Amino acid sequence: MSEIKELSTLELQKKLRELGDELLQLQIRKQTGQVEKPHLIKSIRRDRARILTTLAQANS
Repeated sequence: MSEIKELSTLELQKKLRELGDELLQLQIRKQTGQVEKPHLIKSIRRDRARILTTLAQANS
């Protein structure tokens, strides 16, 4: 969590896009039954939420 707060807005947006892409790939693999680590989906969703919260706080 502390490393997220240290990133700049551009870095946070980049990380958000990367996590979104990764989440999409994991969800597709889950639907086809090929996901090896399903717990990563939950972890990535939480990381994205943390980043979105940090971005919202920075904008207000």
